[in-house]
Amino acid sequence: MTTLDYKIDFAVVLSVTKANPNGDPLNGNRPRQNYDGYGEISDVALKRKIRNRLMDMGESIFVQSNDKKADQFNSLRERADANPELEKALKSKENSNELYADAACKAWFDVRSFGQVFAFKGGSGKGVSVGVRGPVSIHTATSVNPIDITSMQITKSVNSEPGKDKGSDTMGMKHRVDFGLYRFYGSINTQLAEKTGFTNEDAEKLKQALVTLFENDSSSARPEGSMEVVKVCWWEHNSKLGQYSSAKVHRLLEIKPEVDDPKSTDDFNITVNELEGLKVEVINGL
Repeated sequence: MTTLDYKIDFAVVLSVTKANPNGDPLNGNRPRQNYDGYGEISDVALKRKIRNRLMDMGESIFVQSNDKKADQFNSLRERADANPELEKALKSKENSNELYADAACKAWFDVRSFGQVFAFKGGSGKGVSVGVRGPVSIHTATSVNPIDITSMQITKSVNSEPGKDKGSDTMGMKHRVDFGLYRFYGSINTQLAEKTGFTNEDAEKLKQALVTLFENDSSSARPEGSMEVVKVCWWEHNSKLGQYSSAKVHRLLEIKPEVDDPKSTDDFNITVNELEGLKVEVINGL
C-alpha cells in the first residue's frame, strides 16, 4: 500500500432534527452551544463516531467505547499490553519509543489517523510514555444559524430499588435541537502520514466513514434518522504540500439560508466553489 502522497482537505455538512447531537455534561447535557447561540459538536465526539464507523467496516481501533467493544479488554493499557509487537518494542535497547509508535500505527487505524498518547505507569512492568501525532485533523462542527433548544420534563414510572417508601415517578429533563444545519472541516497532512504510515487506501476508508457517519449511531438522544450527512466535500491536491492553504480551500464551501427561519435542509443554498487546478468530489449523503 502506498503512503498518502497528496494533501487532502474535506468538509462535511450535516443536519440535526429533533435530536441532541452532542450533550454538554457541564450544562445538564444540553446540546452544546457557544456564547453567540450557535450549536457545536466537539471534534472528540466526531472522532468517536468515525471510529465506530471504521469498526463497523472491520478496521482495528485502539480507542474503543465501552458500549461498543470488539474485544475483551476493559482499558487501553490492557489492549496495548496484549499486542506482542508493542511488548517487543519495549524490550528493545535502541529506539524503543520509535519502534513502539511504529508498531501501534501498524496495529490500529485510529492511531495512524488521529494519533495517540500512550502514557502508562510502570507497575510490575515497564512504564510507557510515547506520543504519536496523526495526520488527520478535524475541527469542531458549528451550526450555520443559531439553534433553538427545546427542553421537556420526563418521568420514570418504575422503581429502580425495592421498597414501599420509594416513589415510582422520578423527574428528569431531556433536551433537543429542533433543527440545525452544521458543518465541520478537516485535513490530512502528508508529512505526518509518512511518519504514521497512513495510506491512500486509509484515506478512502475515512471518506466512506464520513459519508455514513450516523449509520448504526442511534440512541434515545439521537433517534434513527434524526442525524443526517447532507454532503461531503473531498478536495485532493496534486502535491504533498498542496496548491492552496486549508483555510482557503475550506472557504470554498458556502452555505446561506434562503429564508429568515430555516426549518429544513431545503431552506439553505449550499454551494461548493472552485479553485483553479484543485479537484473536488462532492458526495451527497446516503
